Amino acid sequence: MRRASPRVFVTFASLAALAACQTAVPDSGSGVGFGSYADYQAQREAELIAHGEGAGNGSVSVSSAAAALDTQAISNEALEGIEAAESGATSAPAATGPAPAAVSNAMGISAENSFDAVSSERSIEEDAALVAANKEAYVTIQPTALPSRPSSDAGTIVEFALSTTNTVGQALYSRLIPGADSRAARNCAKYPSPDLAQEYFLKNGGPEKNPQGLDPDGDGFACSWDPAPFRLAAKARQ
Repeated sequence: MRRASPRVFVTFASLAALAACQTAVPDSGSGVGFGSYADYQAQREAELIAHGEGAGNGSVSVSSAAAALDTQAISNEALEGIEAAESGATSAPAATGPAPAAVSNAMGISAENSFDAVSSERSIEEDAALVAANKEAYVTIQPTALPSRPSSDAGTIVEFALSTTNTVGQALYSRLIPGADSRAARNCAKYPSPDLAQEYFLKNGGPEKNPQGLDPDGDGFACSWDPAPFRLAAKARQ
């Protein structure tokens, strides 16, 4: 019979030592500190019953417990709060300090439509007399005819612009006067605008005549007045 070698005994001894050092893996299905969760649940229920709680002692619902409360044990302040909440209205805090003064009639605002205000100032008879006096003071103004547009023998610049077709600088009248341009420049400077110069020009014999030399080139337009805007406006209205 052959004997086991010392190497075999050393191997078995090592395996036995490792098995003794290995930590056991707990059962995840077991309860903490109990053999099973059912045991824990049974013990917990027993503790609740011992303290007057738990299903075994006949638990009462929250609504039924609230209904069984003695309302006499609730303070008056709590009762008022419950009643206010149920009615949906809360009492407003009492106003402190003096009441605001009433707004009186402001300066410039008539109080004739307020009976109280008028009765404190005059009687009904006096008020009727005032109304009658006001009616007598009424003045009715009858409409009159519209004033007529003023007219002149020379015509207006609008009428003259629409009666002409030549452009500025296109000569139609003879103006053979030495130094006409310098004279026109001096006299045109006296008028605030070419329109006013043209009105004077037409009322004093223009364009056949040349008052104050305002039309040196003979186009019939004083101080470079241009009839084009009036012609365009008239054309746009057609």
